[in-house]
Amino acid sequence: MDGIFAFPPQRHTLGGTSYFIVGEALGLSGNLLIDCPDSAFQPWCQAQGGIQYLLLTHRDGADRIPQWQATFGCPVVTQQQEAYLYPGVWVRPFAQTLTVVPDVTMIWTPGYSPGSSCIYLDRLGGVLFTGRHLLPNPQGELSLIRTRTTFHWPRQQRSMVWLQTWLGERPVQYFCPGANTGFLRGRGWLRPASPTAWYNEVRREEGNASAIPQGKE
Repeated sequence: MDGIFAFPPQRHTLGGTSYFIVGEALGLSGNLLIDCPDSAFQPWCQAQGGIQYLLLTHRDGADRIPQWQATFGCPVVTQQQEAYLYPGVWVRPFAQTLTVVPDVTMIWTPGYSPGSSCIYLDRLGGVLFTGRHLLPNPQGELSLIRTRTTFHWPRQQRSMVWLQTWLGERPVQYFCPGANTGFLRGRGWLRPASPTAWYNEVRREEGNASAIPQGKE
């Protein structure tokens, strides 16, 4: 997509996919990095004009946070329940939602982790960066998946309803998941059949339920 770059999966973030948003290309006030790619990409980020905000969709998306902040001097934006994980770092925590810059909103969707969040970009017809809240399944379909690292499955299910409520009539033309992008066969995004009725397309899959520790349900 124009103005949005997907990095290769990162082994230090459990195979997570991170994204770089070029603010100038999309009429935003600054560049944004969503989750952490390999630090070898820092020179590339510098060449794009640096990073004005580092947004974390969940705790497993973080890697070498002090180094990223020292290099770019940007705040780390994360949901308040996971802000404690970054002592000595310039953190901008939020509770339910936060407008990072105009037309970029972080939405708290707990379940995968206590501070799991999605990010809505009001550009390109609507782009939702889902972190690990919604992921592609092996068929490349957007799914609500219970995994070995899911913190609280019922909360993740409830967050799906809250996300739909928050979005309301806001359209979503593209979904950019924070993992499982290998199932997308070279793309870093999915497109729903309907930009406003996508909720009904999401598959609910429990994945490896037997791997969930006791007390997490």
